[in-house]
Formats: sequence, C-alpha cells, structure tokens
Amino acid sequence: MVGGDEKPTAQESAKKPKSQATGGGEKGQGKNSRGDKAAKSNKNKGRGGKKKQSGPDQAKSDKAAAGQSAADKPKSKKPNKAKKNKPKKAQPKAPWDISQFPVPEVEGKTRFHDLALENDLMHAIADCGFEYCSPIQAQSLPYALTGRDVVGKAQTGTGKTAAFLTAIIDDLLKHQLTEERFAGEARALVIAPTRELVMQIADDAKALCKHTELEIHTLVGGMDYTKQQRRLHDKLVDILVATPGRLLDFCRNKDVYLDQLEILVIDEADRMLDMGFIPQVRQIVRQTPKREDRQTLFFSATFTDEVHRLVEQWTDNPVTVEIAPESVATDTVEQHVYLASTDEKYTLLYNLIQDAEVESMIVFANRRDECRRLEDKLQRHGIRVGLLSGEIAQNKRVSTLKAFKEGDLKVLVATDVAGRGIHIDGISHVVNFTLPEEPEDYVHRIGRTGRAGKSGTSISFACEDDAFRLMPIEELLGRPLRCEQPPQDLLLETPPMAPAKPKPRGEQNQRRGGRGRGGQRSGQRRS
Repeated sequence: MVGGDEKPTAQESAKKPKSQATGGGEKGQGKNSRGDKAAKSNKNKGRGGKKKQSGPDQAKSDKAAAGQSAADKPKSKKPNKAKKNKPKKAQPKAPWDISQFPVPEVEGKTRFHDLALENDLMHAIADCGFEYCSPIQAQSLPYALTGRDVVGKAQTGTGKTAAFLTAIIDDLLKHQLTEERFAGEARALVIAPTRELVMQIADDAKALCKHTELEIHTLVGGMDYTKQQRRLHDKLVDILVATPGRLLDFCRNKDVYLDQLEILVIDEADRMLDMGFIPQVRQIVRQTPKREDRQTLFFSATFTDEVHRLVEQWTDNPVTVEIAPESVATDTVEQHVYLASTDEKYTLLYNLIQDAEVESMIVFANRRDECRRLEDKLQRHGIRVGLLSGEIAQNKRVSTLKAFKEGDLKVLVATDVAGRGIHIDGISHVVNFTLPEEPEDYVHRIGRTGRAGKSGTSISFACEDDAFRLMPIEELLGRPLRCEQPPQDLLLETPPMAPAKPKPRGEQNQRRGGRGRGGQRSGQRRS
C-alpha cells in the first residue's frame, strides 16, 4: 500500500522544492548552532531550491559570511579537490554499460534497469546479481530517487536496506560537489540501533559503492575511538552509518558535523524507541538542516502513536509505503511450531542440529543468561557454536559473525537485539528456543532465513511457559500457526556432555562481601 501523491515516473527529474534555510532538524527547531549559513543551504543540493549551483569562490564567500573560519573544522589530509566522487580507474578497462546486464521485463515486477540509476551504481547492482526490486524497493525508490521523503513500514528481510542505500548512492553520484569540503562533514547519515546492524549496512553500502569513490564511515561503540576519529580526519565523509550514542560522542567532540547533511535515514525506529535511544536521536536530528532542507527516509516495523509523532516531527510531506508482514514471513519460510515441555527443548535442539538438512542455524532466546547456557551445552556436545548478545565485546561479535558467515561455525545463539544485525544469505534454519515477547520479533527472527529468494525453515518450541505468545503472533501474521508434536527421532536421548570447564577464580564469586565464618554472609543485605 502506498500513501501520498501519484507515483512519479523513473525519469522524473524535478526534485521536491526545498527552502534555502538551514537549522535544527525537528519540527519547530530553527536554531543553527554554527552561525548563519542560510545562503549555503545543505550543500546546495540541486533539488529545486534545495541546492544552489555555486563554484568554489561562492562557497568560500558563504563560509566567510557565516562568520566561521575554516580553522573551526580540521581539513582532510587528502586534497579536497581530488575527492570528486569520480569512478575509480585503477586499471584501464573497457567501460561497463547496462547492456552487459540483460534482465527481461516481467509483468508486475520492477527492474533496477527501469529506475534510471547511475551507471556505476548499476554496475555494482549487476555484480550483486540484483535483477528485480523487492516490493519495498519497487514502491519506495520511484519517490526516493526524486527527493521525496519516504516513510516505510517494513520488517528486516524485505530489502529496505538496499532501497535506501540505492537512493543515497544514486543521489550523491548525480549531485557531485565541487566546492571545498571539510573533514567530518557527512553528506548522508544512516542511524541504526545496534552495532551489528550498522556494520551490515556499511558492508552493503561498500558493495554498492565498489565502482565509485564514495567514502563510507561507521561509528559504533565498543571499537577504538581514536581509530574511528583518525579515519574521519583522513578521509571525507560521504555516507556515515552510526549508532546514536557513539555518533553523539563524535558530534560533541566536533569530529562530525551534520549541518550540511543532505539525506537522513532513520532505520528501525521502533527498535530504537524500545531501547530508549529516541532522546539521543532527537539531539542528532536537531543538528541537521531543517526537514524542508534535507531528504528523510524513515523505516519502522511497527507504528505506534509515538512512532507516528516522530514521523510528523522529522519528515516533510512524506510518501508512505507499507509492506504487509504476512508476505514477509510466509513467502519463503516453512514454519513449524513444536509442542514440547521445558525439559525437552534442549533435546529437540541438539537432535535438530544433527539433521543433514541443517546447513547453518540461528537459535534465538529471550535472555542473555539463557543464551550463555545454550552455548555452553552445545560446546560441550562438540558443536561449533558462537554467541551474540549485547554483553559480548564488539571485536568478538565481529569475529563470531565472520566465522559463522564463512562456515567455521554451524550454529549461532543470539538475543533479539544482537540478531537484528544478522544479514547473511544461506541460513537454512532458525529456531525460536523461546517464543519472543513481542510478536514483531517473531517476524524479524524468521526473516534471518529464506533470504535472497531462497527457502528456509523456522522451528519454534512452545512449552507451558510461553505458548500464550502464539496468539499475538498469529494475529500479526493474519493466519494460524499449525502446532504439532515433534517427530520421535528428535526426542532421542542426547549423548553425554563433556565436563564443564572450571570458571576462573575471579568469576566464581563476584558478590561483594563474600562469606563470613559459619557460612553467614558478611556485610549488610543489598536490596
């Protein structure tokens, strides 16, 4: 379902008119924290009034008029004039053209060929093997490519990441900058709730930018601040992908500037709301140009009243695109619900992993401690397993994901927050060891399999403790889930486990006070 004006043609060149003022990004926020730069609206982007055409001399005079010297920002160590986002020419090659990537027209489907994308972007799309747009891409891109704000209601696994990245990259290539740029000035910003999702979006962006000189930067917690800072100073910022907290750190330290931002993407807004990140996102949006002077692409799986208020505050006359959740969850994923007791769950899981059809598996549980116990048991049974949760250090999470992607690990145990960033094709099975507390998370979980047109299998264990969560899931999907008794071969007794490894002394007793003589706890009880 699409809301808004009549769908524009792919060749439409008229972008939405933008005023020439910059300032705060939220509704009613007009403050410019870095002086009056109205004459240099938003890097002068060329969408109607959104960008004025000016040369380097005019750009320099605008800087002077703003009362800010160039010394306020560190200049990139690379010559600015060399950064013109031209196609790379490392080795002389015959130029690529779209005729080398023939895709037949199919009624009811939209080809990427039909969107009049830049040649270098189409080259990367061809390398990725993307022929036809997914529903969210087909409905959103004709608007996003003409500069319209877009609000998308879609879960992960629908292709929304490729949708907003395609819009960003095509726009940056079509509107290359000639004036002097400064280190830390981002042209496009993507805000996402988790480190894993940020890293995955950046990987996708790099794949789509492989034939361009666009620079992609990531800012996430758990990684070396100095290294991220040094890269910001060494290379200009075309696309910045970040978690809210770490981005604010860089903004406060004046390592990142958002007042020249052209495109803002807010991904998984509902998840950021659940995780308490919206106050941080508000602070970030206030540092961007007014909503009339930037393009905003806003995505959320669910739309509560609070999410709707964010849309009203941060977007300007948006087009709304909605993808039904049932089409996401059922098209390519075979779903099973096994009725089992709590004690039978691990036996079912172990025997499922032994099945020859299981090539790779993600196991979801609701709590970190439950994930830790599952990983420990599977390791003691000799299974190549990794753990992803919020308490795992970032470098460990990155190496675990890499090992899983390369096949060194067969099983990944994850919480919902960590699992949001897992975008790996070819995962054959997803197991809900415990049913999710929120029905939307069920769709997100099973969306880890059945990706890129391949089929997948999801298996949920429903016991006496969580079977009541099935009804809200069925209401979201719009159809019942068939509950069944598990096959008898999945209930066969598991072999003995290897003994548990002794914990280091420091981990055995982390309580303060320890034990006094006679077994009594020393110190006062802590509530």
